[in-house]
Order: sequence, then structure tokens, then C-alpha cells
Amino acid sequence: MQLPLKGIIPPMVTPLLENKELDLVGVNNLVVHLLQGGVHGIFILGTNGEGPSLSYALRKQLITEVCKIVDGAVPVLVGITDTSLEGTLEIAHHSKKAGADALVVAPPFYFPISDQEMNTYLEAVAHLLPLPFLLYNIPSCTKLHLGIDVVRRARDLGAIGVKDSSGDIASLNRIIEEFRNEHDFSIIAGNELFLADTMLRGADGAVAGGANFFPGLFVELYNACLRKDQESIVELHRKVQKIDETIYQVENSQTSSIKAIKCALSLMGICGDSMAQPLAKLNPEQRAQVKNHLEELNYGEYFFL
Repeated sequence: MQLPLKGIIPPMVTPLLENKELDLVGVNNLVVHLLQGGVHGIFILGTNGEGPSLSYALRKQLITEVCKIVDGAVPVLVGITDTSLEGTLEIAHHSKKAGADALVVAPPFYFPISDQEMNTYLEAVAHLLPLPFLLYNIPSCTKLHLGIDVVRRARDLGAIGVKDSSGDIASLNRIIEEFRNEHDFSIIAGNELFLADTMLRGADGAVAGGANFFPGLFVELYNACLRKDQESIVELHRKVQKIDETIYQVENSQTSSIKAIKCALSLMGICGDSMAQPLAKLNPEQRAQVKNHLEELNYGEYFFL
């Protein structure tokens, strides 16, 4: 894996069957779709992948399957965050065995913790990890907004980058400013609406949920940012914004986008829309709304399967 990590790295959803087993056909379809769309990496078992809701056995099966299908074409990143250190390490070591390239570490969830406790946790876990790791800032799920000091401590302990899904553009810009000259340390936006602005400021790419179903759109936007092609950036960002304003808004909940992404993939024939409990898939009326939005957007040029 070349450093710094760059580009569009979709937070891949986890295709499931109605009985909640792994949908192997769906996994293959989705990975092939992403690779043909030109993505630069694949991130599994993150928030969009419903990682914490899946059994260890299913997580391991997904890691093995994805690494087998990707076969070194792009880096595979695995979310290993858990409530226990032992659980985190169990998935980390399986990821190494399966052929993954890097791990993604967020604060352990459930108990609110302080920055100092997070630093102590990183000091405990970093030297035990069998693969390079990125720090993952997602306070909506972990109750802790990682500041510059925690990111710096992770960097000192060997982190190869940070994925910021805080939704706080000012905080992300501070991280970019702090680490812009550290060329082996990646700054990855977790909010796809921030891709263009943060790339132009010096970020390295985005973990964009919408790249699950329209990978080529986000790859085109990334490439336009590299060229500093302002006209293309404006047009492509407008298309990304339309996804956020339509497909992601069919349900009024904090997990609407996750459900909508799976629904869109189902409508496109890539995989089913079954969710891991406690999440439930969109209802028939909401599914019809997603279908209408997909038709209105008419982004068929970004469909590669």
C-alpha cells in the first residue's frame, strides 16, 4: 500500500440476505461495481457497513470475501472499533490474515471517554495492531470529538492518517492546516459534501457513502479537484449535493443515508436492502421515493455493473 492514502474510498455497505446471513453474490457484485467505478480503496465494517451490529463470524467472513475479490487491486481498510480491546484485536488479526491493508480505529463506543483516556487507549492498542491504522473521528457514534492533540498522538504512535466524519468543517480544516506538510499522513473527509472544499485546502480524498452506488461520480469529482478544474468541480459537486438533498432525506433519522444507500443498491440490482438489527430497511413508500429520485437524477453514466 502506497502512502499517503489518497482518493475515493467508499464506506462499503454490508450486503445481507433476509435471514441476516452474508449475501455473497451481493458482496461480489458490489465490489466489482466499485472497482469498475475506479475507486482508490474500499473501507469495510464502518458506519455504513453496520460493523458494530454484525457478529464476529460475519465480520470475518466479509473481510475474507472482500480481500479475495479485490485481490490487491486497491487497498482494503477494515473498521475494527469495538467496545473491548480484545474484540478490536480479534478483528485486527483476522484482517491481517485475510490480506487487508490497513485498519480504522475509532474511540470505543458506549462509555463516554475523555481525550486523555483516548490517548491512553491508543497507547495500549497501537503497538498491538498487525497492520497500519487510520484514526477515525465520528463523535455522533462514539461520544468523543477527537481534537488536534489526539490526532497528533495517534500520528506519533504510527497512524497513517485520519478519517474525519465529525461533520465539523472548521475542525477538519484545522486538521488539514496542522498536518498539510506531513506528506505520509492522510487526511480523509468522511462527509462527501466536504470533498471539494477540503481537497482544495490540502486533504487527500474522501470516504463517500454515495460512492457505493455512483462511484464514478465521486472519482470524477476527485480528479477534477486534482486538476483544479473549477467548472467541473462546481458541476460535479452540484450532482453530489442533489444526492444528499433527495435520496438521503427520504427518512427523517440519523441513519437515513445508510438505509437509502442500501435501498438504491437494491433498486440497481447490485445487492439487497436488508439491514442488520436494530436498523430496519426503508418501507415501501420510502423505497418508491428513492426509485423516483434515482430516475430524476439520471446518473446512469456512473453505473458500472
